[in-house]
Amino acid sequence: MTEFQSDIEKLIKKTEKNNIWRQRECINLIPSESTPSLLVRMCSIADASGRYAEHRLMKGNEVYFYQGIDFIRDVEEDVRKEMQAYFNCTNVELRPISGQMANDIVFKAMVKFINRGRGTKLSRRMRSVINNDLKMGGHLSDQPMGALFNLVEENPETGKEYVYHFPGQKDNPYKTDTSKLAALIETAKPELIIFGKSMFIYKEPVKEVYKIVKNMNPKPILMYDMAHTIGLYGAFQEPLADGVDVVTGSTHKTFFGPQRGVIVSNMDENSGLDKLWSEIKSRALPGSTSNHHLGTLLGLLVASYEMNYFKKKFQTQVIANARAFANALNDRGVTVEGDATDGFTETHQVLIRVRKYGLGEEIALRLEKNNIITNYQALPDDDSFVGSSGIRMGVQEMTRFGMKEQDFEELAGYMAECIQKKRKVAEQVKLFRQRFQTMQYCLPIEKAAPLAARVFASSFSDGKDAQVFAKAMVVKG
Repeated sequence: MTEFQSDIEKLIKKTEKNNIWRQRECINLIPSESTPSLLVRMCSIADASGRYAEHRLMKGNEVYFYQGIDFIRDVEEDVRKEMQAYFNCTNVELRPISGQMANDIVFKAMVKFINRGRGTKLSRRMRSVINNDLKMGGHLSDQPMGALFNLVEENPETGKEYVYHFPGQKDNPYKTDTSKLAALIETAKPELIIFGKSMFIYKEPVKEVYKIVKNMNPKPILMYDMAHTIGLYGAFQEPLADGVDVVTGSTHKTFFGPQRGVIVSNMDENSGLDKLWSEIKSRALPGSTSNHHLGTLLGLLVASYEMNYFKKKFQTQVIANARAFANALNDRGVTVEGDATDGFTETHQVLIRVRKYGLGEEIALRLEKNNIITNYQALPDDDSFVGSSGIRMGVQEMTRFGMKEQDFEELAGYMAECIQKKRKVAEQVKLFRQRFQTMQYCLPIEKAAPLAARVFASSFSDGKDAQVFAKAMVVKG
């Protein structure tokens, strides 16, 4: 056996072990993760995964710079149509390959947009921005250390960017104090207001802010980073209908897709923002991407079909599960963040405070050793993520594997035992997971498997290779 083959076999053995653990033995509660369906995964590794299809608008026409792309061109158009239906929007930009890239594209487009018509004058950065503070659950990518880097004017006295944060309510910092926010908008006169968080349990004050800014001249652009909640669009919030100009997000958290990003809007000529949309398209390509990962684009089309078909049923179950989970943890003495009178959460996320049992990092590791995957989280009164007090969880993946309210109540019991009493529940959790092995909200496996096999077999350049692979296939468990 050659060293080359030996190295590969060692890697495959580790990969197989990790796959079985994560897919069959663990309860995954990371709010930013989800397992795609069999067909989404299979289509994502089809022939398109090794191809290019660069294109951009030139002299009024969409020009492609590669041949052999008729198939993927049609796929991209079909994804666009599915996304237009899902978001009830006119404009969809699909080329970002992550939510952070989607944000980066919009921020850079904003700088180009505010400098339109300046002629020979030197361009400037955005005058000021309002967003959610990182400590209050704001997205890292929406911060100056993230995608806003070098795009906002600096205060010459402090050297810090003119980035202001949504003020939280005194009694519930996870909700915005809209009266203080109105005063901040009046003082800061932002050119961009960014809604959205990564620690996300309540609606954002979109309607309230739109009423404040709609008559301002110039009116700030309203952006909603829905990376965590795009899969709940409509059931949770519908920002484009409430006055937001542009929505960005990831396609793999609560949405059913592979890891990509998306930008959507209704910026037509009548909106007065068509030039901003043109800048967004230009920043997408050539500004930020060339190859936009065509394999996952194909997978995203399958995921879009799934999401549009199962949207209402899935969204309703996710929110019901999150509230049942939060209430069950609370009933067992675990401190749940948020307000009990509104069910602790309006999204897929549940936040718990665990400091009296140990640091967030320690509790998250203890849960991992007991086959429950979460992530530790700094809460609003923490100094930093180091030494955090919280645990952040999401119910979306396990909802898709068939868990209902009563199942999350049972899971809450295992978690409470592990957190409060340091009980070892790994085997119980592993046995519990055996009940949730089949993915829901997609084609049933008996219909999906033959289609997936066709995709995989046709991906070989030699039919003999496909036959060899078929003979080697052994399904375990």
